[in-house]
Amino acid sequence: MTISDDLLDIYVGRATGGYGLASVNQLQHALQAATLSEKAGDPPSLIVAALLHDVGHMIHDLGENPASAGIDDRHEDAGAEWLAAWFPPAVVEPVRLHVAAKRYLCAVEPSYFGTLSRDSIRSLALQGGPMSTDEVAGFDRLEWAEGATKLRRYDEAAKDPAARTRSFEYFLRYVGTCRGQALVAAAIRP
Repeated sequence: MTISDDLLDIYVGRATGGYGLASVNQLQHALQAATLSEKAGDPPSLIVAALLHDVGHMIHDLGENPASAGIDDRHEDAGAEWLAAWFPPAVVEPVRLHVAAKRYLCAVEPSYFGTLSRDSIRSLALQGGPMSTDEVAGFDRLEWAEGATKLRRYDEAAKDPAARTRSFEYFLRYVGTCRGQALVAAAIRP
């Protein structure tokens, strides 16, 4: 199996179930986030991060909506760990940090909280709530903070049941580009 086969199995085969309380499923959510990133002119790595940011929700066995049972599934860590076997940090780190970016935005932009869906509000409480002043300062220093913050905004906006997107297969071309970059980087490491 290739990474493309694995991703097709996950997203086309399993991602059609519910997405918490949203009126879109995981596949629709992923495609909308990737579409928003592509329309913003982001590099392929951020488009792929937007496409795959919630893969952690689909590789655990906690069910479709563990937050409703008061469980933080730590999907950002599970997803980043899974993706790290295939992709460079430019894809992996925004995925790892997209939950922290929600906490960050809630701390630095008081109006951002008002954009959160009911699911995001529920999971925010499980994830630690808005960041403290010290956490904000630490997040600001992270190399991938800007990408994670952009990804977080796409994540929240990608819940429109009427949105039109391209297919998952269309976005696999970006996966190939990022995989090529990862293979070149691995080949030149000492």
